[in-house]
Amino acid sequence: MHNWKFAVLLALTLGGAATIFVFLNRNNQTEENELLAETKTAGFDGDRAIQYLDLLCKIGPRISGSDGMKAQQKLLKDHFEKFGAVVTFQKFDASQRSKVEKVEMTNMIISWHPEMKKRILICGHYDTRPIADQEPKKRDWYKPFVSANDGTSTVAFMMEMAHSMKDLKPNVGVDFILFDGEEYIHNPVIDNYFFGSEYFANDYTKNPPKHVYVAGVLLDLFAANGATFRPEQNSKFLAGKVLEDLWNIAAELKIPRFEDGKGDNVSDDHIALNRAKIPTVDIIDLQYEHWHRLSDTPDKCSPSAMTDVAKVIIEWLKRLK
Repeated sequence: MHNWKFAVLLALTLGGAATIFVFLNRNNQTEENELLAETKTAGFDGDRAIQYLDLLCKIGPRISGSDGMKAQQKLLKDHFEKFGAVVTFQKFDASQRSKVEKVEMTNMIISWHPEMKKRILICGHYDTRPIADQEPKKRDWYKPFVSANDGTSTVAFMMEMAHSMKDLKPNVGVDFILFDGEEYIHNPVIDNYFFGSEYFANDYTKNPPKHVYVAGVLLDLFAANGATFRPEQNSKFLAGKVLEDLWNIAAELKIPRFEDGKGDNVSDDHIALNRAKIPTVDIIDLQYEHWHRLSDTPDKCSPSAMTDVAKVIIEWLKRLK
């Protein structure tokens, strides 16, 4: 009789423990599923972004007007249209001081929700530099290099963001803009920069479209392993509210690579946009040691850096009104 009671008590105890285990396991599973759902909602996969980066770099150099650039343009048009974006090409000719011949350049505009009149832009350059002029030995300047973080990472980021854009329902239209001719430098002493952004900004001012851009984000040199971002000073002065919003969101999301303090003054594509009254912030990491060197290859880039920037931008897009 004593043994029977003990057996029943043991069974009840074990059954209760099993019930508790199942309950706790279900709770853990629920939390895990919620976390996965949040990640899925964001729709951004840093590892896949790096795969896009590899794909672009395998084309080789994508210098303005080159066959490599044309191959990239076709790849991008097919990719973004597959996700439902409207892709347009803004073509123009540019003359460089160190070159006699003109070069046809092309800005790419990838539009989401094109019917919306109030819009923001996310931008960067997609041309690669003809010379690796930070190489210590000048004979190495003219070797082909793929410029993975410097420009290509922005394109890969946008390719991956296409997966997110189909699920986002922002209150504003969104344009991804890829500028040509930012890096078309053959002689660093005398040549001009920023052909694409200058042309885009001038056209926006002289031929106002039916829509209006209320804010913008420029991405440049942002995807390196260990990248950190301090408020760039031209951005702070010219687009302070946009910068404040982005850095506050990063703080809320506990993304420490968006640091406080004073960043550098950077001449970049955002200057022309701000001059055209499009308040645009430059997210940039100037500590990148492979800048304009042959070593600027995909392995120097980080899926976590891309993902962190995506989290901030996606949350910013959700809050815009």
